Amino acid sequence: MEVEATYAAPYLNARSTSPADGMEKSYEELHRILKFLGRDPEKLTLRGSTRFLESATKPVDSPAARDLIRRALQPRQQPLYVITLGAPTNVASAILLEPRIKDHIVVVWLGGTSHDSPSASEFNLKQDLHASRILFDSGVPLVQIPTRNGAERLRTTVPELERHMKGRSRLGDYLFAQFLEYEKTETKGKPANYPWSKVIWDISAVAWVINPKLLPSALVPSPCQTDDLHWKQLPNRHQIRVITDLQRDAIFHDLFEKLARTGN
Repeated sequence: MEVEATYAAPYLNARSTSPADGMEKSYEELHRILKFLGRDPEKLTLRGSTRFLESATKPVDSPAARDLIRRALQPRQQPLYVITLGAPTNVASAILLEPRIKDHIVVVWLGGTSHDSPSASEFNLKQDLHASRILFDSGVPLVQIPTRNGAERLRTTVPELERHMKGRSRLGDYLFAQFLEYEKTETKGKPANYPWSKVIWDISAVAWVINPKLLPSALVPSPCQTDDLHWKQLPNRHQIRVITDLQRDAIFHDLFEKLARTGN
C-alpha cells in the first residue's frame, strides 16, 4: 500500500477549540508522524476543511478536497482508497465539488454504529451529520467500520504496549508516550491499581486496506441516516460493505511488527 497524500480533518472536542483548530492540530500531528517515517510532510500533507458542512449540498472547499479530486481523476489501474478517520468533511466536500470521483474511489470510513444498534449516534458521525449522510446517500463505494460492535474491540493496555512497542523504534516510543499521557488524564483520581485500557480506533481502517481478511464484512443495503440519529432501511438502496467482526490480536501484531520496521 502506497500512501499518496494525507489530509488534515476538522474535529471539535476537549482537545480543540473549534473545527478549524482541530484541523490544524491534525495537520501538525501528521507532520510529526511523517518525519518519524522519513517522509517529507510538505509534499504529503494538505490542510482540510476549517468547518463542518452547513448542508448536504454545499461543500467546504479546501486544499485537501481539491487534491483528492485531482488524484481520483488521474488514470490508474485500481481505484483510489480513501481512508477516512473522523468527520468525513473532506471527502464529502470533494464528492460535492466533483461527483465524477465516485467512480474512481473507495471510501473506508471509521464511523457510525452497526445498523442493528438502537441509535446511529456516534462521535465521528455526529461531528458532521451532513458529510456522513453524503457517504450513505451518494452511491460512492463505501466500506463502513462501525465503532460500536466494531472498532471498539481494538483495546490495548500500558503493559501490552510496553512489551511490544516501547524501545523498538522512535515512532513506537513516541506513540507509547502519547498513550501514557492519555492514561494519566483518564485515571486521574482513581486508585493506583485501577485497571485501564484504551481503544486505538484508527488502526481499524488501515488494517482493512492492508488485509481485509482480518476484518470480516458483509454487503448490505446502505441505510438512511434519520434526523433523530437512527438507522432506517429502505428498499432498492445501493449496497455498501460493513465490517461485522475483527481479529483483534492479529491486527495489533501487524501494527507492532510494522512499527518495529520503521527504524530508529
